[in-house]
Amino acid sequence: MSTKQDSPSAKIHHHATGTGHLDRPVDDVRDHVLGPNNAPITLVEYGSYDCPHCRAANERITEVRGQLGDRLRYVFRHRPLVGNELARPAAELAESAPNHALFWDAHVALMTRSDKLSEDDLHAVAETLGLPQLDGETLQATTEQARERVDLDIESALASGVHMTPTFFINGRRYDGPWDESSFTDAMLRSLGHRVRTAALTFASWAPSAGVLLLLATLLAVALTNSGWGRDFEAFWQTELSIAFDGSEFRMSLLHWVNDALLTIFFLVVGLEVKREFTIGHLSSRRAAALPVAAAIGGMTVPAILYLSIIPSGPWSMGWGVPMATDTAFAVALVAMMGARVPVDLRIFLTAAAIVDDIGAIVVVAMFYSGDLHYSYLVGAAAITAGLMLLNRAGIYSVSPYLLAGVALWACVHASGLDATLAGIMLAALIPTRPPPDFKTLAMQADAILTTEAQHRGEQLRRGPSIPALEALDAIHDRLESPADRLLRNVAPRSSYLVLPIFALANAGVATGTDIFSAHGMLALAIAAGLTIGKPLGFILASVLAVKLGIAHKPKTYTWRQLGGAGALAGIGFTMSLFIAGQAFPVAEDFAVAKIAVFAASVLSAVLGVTVLWRAHARNTGHVE
Repeated sequence: MSTKQDSPSAKIHHHATGTGHLDRPVDDVRDHVLGPNNAPITLVEYGSYDCPHCRAANERITEVRGQLGDRLRYVFRHRPLVGNELARPAAELAESAPNHALFWDAHVALMTRSDKLSEDDLHAVAETLGLPQLDGETLQATTEQARERVDLDIESALASGVHMTPTFFINGRRYDGPWDESSFTDAMLRSLGHRVRTAALTFASWAPSAGVLLLLATLLAVALTNSGWGRDFEAFWQTELSIAFDGSEFRMSLLHWVNDALLTIFFLVVGLEVKREFTIGHLSSRRAAALPVAAAIGGMTVPAILYLSIIPSGPWSMGWGVPMATDTAFAVALVAMMGARVPVDLRIFLTAAAIVDDIGAIVVVAMFYSGDLHYSYLVGAAAITAGLMLLNRAGIYSVSPYLLAGVALWACVHASGLDATLAGIMLAALIPTRPPPDFKTLAMQADAILTTEAQHRGEQLRRGPSIPALEALDAIHDRLESPADRLLRNVAPRSSYLVLPIFALANAGVATGTDIFSAHGMLALAIAAGLTIGKPLGFILASVLAVKLGIAHKPKTYTWRQLGGAGALAGIGFTMSLFIAGQAFPVAEDFAVAKIAVFAASVLSAVLGVTVLWRAHARNTGHVE
């Protein structure tokens, strides 16, 4: 595809991009349309006449129109390539046609006349259509109406989030799939498989989706626990599963498989995100990282101190790690749902602070919530770690060896007495990253391979690209993305939409309406106070101190009140708080109270955070609500 830049025209107003939906509905007067108005399928293309990909896609449009007939309404809108001398004149030439029929004649001629658009093509099309020329060398200045129509199309493209040509919209929704005839037709006919994929992608692209799914899993767990199926639901998670190999057997309950094995994927993602943030992200420079790092440290320290001030000693004293954690998914979901009411810099601040909080939680789990150590397995884990380091230093960029070694590392860490999920963090730290690739060179190489293969199209006994060509393209694809980035891209959605909801379903179930609080009131108070009071207080105190000492700088785009609101949202503990509570409270009654306290405190923190941010926005804009 061809990438595009914004038009320099002063008449174009920039809108929010990336919506995935068509900005402007089809208008038979302003748009050029082929097909009946009542067609059930509308295909809108944003393209450029000097874009080779648009010219190739034009063949697919012809095939699909022939197949669907009057069921399809096709619309072409201009998005001429910027920096190309012929793209804009060609678009204005087509728009100079006095009627829609001549426009389509010009459109087809410009798309198909030659392999690459030339100025001779423009002159020939203009002459064929009877359009005006000047001195036989350059096209006469096109009409103001033609220029305005091209500008309107470019404006619509920007507002629709179009970044490359061609970009297609099917019934108002952007289509990002392949252009072959079967895929195109499948998308337009909206087969069951396509509808499922589209619905899943739409939900996943909605920023709060991960938090919503986590909430639904939590509510389902609570509902099942307190229903007539409560005992069966609890017994299900205690079902033992085993892996047998060569006479040896490894057995754990389903709950432990979730908490010790499946959750390792979540920690792997956290480790990869931390690695990315410290290398190229918001924590890559000291000045950018100072404020969220300080806030996160304060947001971990003050809740722990507050907890220990309420419960200084005894069997509950190990629960001080519970109110330290922040649930990134829920906090970021609420921020996303408030939209423009939360400044962009504050979103970045909260996200970075949550990542630092994840690091702190990992360190706390490793140091304080592990069992008795078995040093022989620790030696095995150290040996595997050394092997991973050697793979990294040797420049092995295939992901498979690291994943196989990661499974062995997990087994050794689990058997050693350390929390098995730490294997995910260790693996993330040793999966290699690479410098950014020479994209231009790789793109030229890929283009050369595809061009060579295209020359063999239609040959006898040749069904498609050769195996060597496919292998070369695979190698180029692998080089475009580091193993760490590739793994994060593929695993992160599975962590958000599978691992965390299953974790919540397995751990969030708690019986309500019991009398357990009669003997556990102080425990619930300590956890709730740590999350609802300690988190925002720690955020603000540490941030103010860092700014006063000159260590950090607070952007002027958000106020201290708004920072406090972000600190309140950080009091949503949930996932990590439940995980640490499971390690800190081996007694079932204690764990049940801890879960209720985490739920209640997280809900209260969410309400407080949203209220503070909402009112702060109203105060700053002068619209008190």
